[in-house]
Amino acid sequence: MPGCPGPGAVVIWGVIKGFAGLGIALGTALVAFLLSVAVDYLAGILSAKRVGASNWAQLGAIVGMILGFLGLLPTLPVGGPLLGILFGTVLGAFLGEFLHRRELGLPIRLQQSLKVGVAIVVGTLVGNLLQGLLGLVALIVFLWTTLPTLQAGL
Repeated sequence: MPGCPGPGAVVIWGVIKGFAGLGIALGTALVAFLLSVAVDYLAGILSAKRVGASNWAQLGAIVGMILGFLGLLPTLPVGGPLLGILFGTVLGAFLGEFLHRRELGLPIRLQQSLKVGVAIVVGTLVGNLLQGLLGLVALIVFLWTTLPTLQAGL
C-alpha cells in the first residue's frame, strides 16, 4: 500500500540508526512486506479465478493497470496514477474477458466480463485492506521495540 508507514518506517529508521537494535522490528517488517507482496499478487488472481476469469482477463488487467497509470499521470499528476491503476485494471480485465469469450452471446459475454471486472475490484480492495493491516502490525511492533530507545535518547 503506497504511503503506508509500516515496513517503510522500519527500514528508514534502520538506515538512520545503522540497524542497531532492530532485530524483531526488522524481522517483522520483512515478514509483513513479503506477506503483503503475496497478498497483493494473490488477491486479484484468486478473486478473478473464483468467477471464472480467463488468462486474457488477467493479461488485460495487467496491461490496463500499466496504461491507466501512464495515461492519467500527465492529466492528473496528483491522484491520477492511482485512479488510472484502478480504472485501467478493471477496464483491461473487462476487455480481456470480453475479447476471449467470443463464442458466447453478447448478453452473456457482457455479464461474464462485468463479473470479472467486479471480482478484480473486490479482490484489490480486500488485498489493500490486508496490506494495510500488515503494515499496521509492522508499525506497532516497530514502535513497541524502538520506543524505549527513543525515550532514552531524549
